[in-house]
Amino acid sequence: MSENKLPNLIDKHVGRRIRWRRRELKLSQERLGEMLGLTFQQVQKYEKGVNRISAGRLFDVAKVLDVTINYFYQGVDEVGDLAALGVTEDGDEGDLAGMIDANAIDLVTAYQSIPDPRLRKSLLDAVKAAAESFSRNATFRDETESSDED
Repeated sequence: MSENKLPNLIDKHVGRRIRWRRRELKLSQERLGEMLGLTFQQVQKYEKGVNRISAGRLFDVAKVLDVTINYFYQGVDEVGDLAALGVTEDGDEGDLAGMIDANAIDLVTAYQSIPDPRLRKSLLDAVKAAAESFSRNATFRDETESSDED
């Protein structure tokens, strides 16, 4: 396959957005495939960014998932910024796919379904505080372990 036909970071981003929206609607890959006249394996390849998705197919996906085509490109500027910083396209440790797992998608989907902005803010603050606390504790443990070695 020629290099310009290989999927790139933007193709992978579009695939992730398809997966997020499908999961938000609680559709299986198999069900989405049926709705599009595809196999679940093809849906899986689009979602993983293994296969590029044509403009016509993306239009169909947007219609079935009830979003605009622009939805799939939201956040693409950040992908470009990360690429400029050296994040790779070929699955190295810098690949974006490893940054967002199924649990993160579920967390974002659940968070976005909460209509009360005050509750959303409160939850966000709690998660940030937990992450900060964990980070501080991990740093403290590392410092303690290294002082024990002295």
